[in-house]
Amino acid sequence: MIEYKNNMPVHIAMIMDGNGRWARKRLMPRIYGHKEGCENLRRMTETCSRLGIRYLTVYAFSTENWKRSEQEVSALMELFYNYLKDTCLEFIENKIKFTVIGDKTKLNSSLQDIISRTETMTCSQQGLHLQVAFNYGGRDEIKRAIQKMMEDASVLQGNITEKMISTYLDTANIPEPDLLIRTGGESRLSNYLLWELAYTELFFTDTLWPDFTEEELIKIIEVYRTQERRFGNVV
Repeated sequence: MIEYKNNMPVHIAMIMDGNGRWARKRLMPRIYGHKEGCENLRRMTETCSRLGIRYLTVYAFSTENWKRSEQEVSALMELFYNYLKDTCLEFIENKIKFTVIGDKTKLNSSLQDIISRTETMTCSQQGLHLQVAFNYGGRDEIKRAIQKMMEDASVLQGNITEKMISTYLDTANIPEPDLLIRTGGESRLSNYLLWELAYTELFFTDTLWPDFTEEELIKIIEVYRTQERRFGNVV
């Protein structure tokens, strides 16, 4: 394990982009790229755990991804189900806490059940906290937060603060990301963690997600550690 002492990111967010293009370059179907991307998520989870990262949040399926073909959506649901079935014991062995953020009510019952079981079985783990954003959209998260606030009479009786709003988000009680990494060559947020990324350091790489390595992650962290984060203050 690399020994870092100062200015390490506590929370890393990732947009795992490029699986389909990775597969296309190899004349393989898109789902082959998603499977390889899933394997890389396992590797990156292990790496972040070894590096001492406390929180890792990854974008796996957006609210907009339902627009893809029925065949691809079905394959992604099955892939996530199998990922949880195969990795739950690994989470426990590696002291990883697992949660899903997003609107889980839109998922089929078997996927909801295995998500719930995995969250319950890992809830007491004290190592890395892995959050998977599945059927997640930043605007949808804020909309659902407002709906919950409107149902809470005590909120409507007082002043609404940013801190208060944060407690109604999917990421309540989780520190905001210090570092966002997007693979695949695109330079946009794609409706991801819109509230939480307000002061996050953003890094974009052309590397397609299945090819993203521990070495590249460490290089990005090293660049991050040189940044002076002022959060609007003057130093």
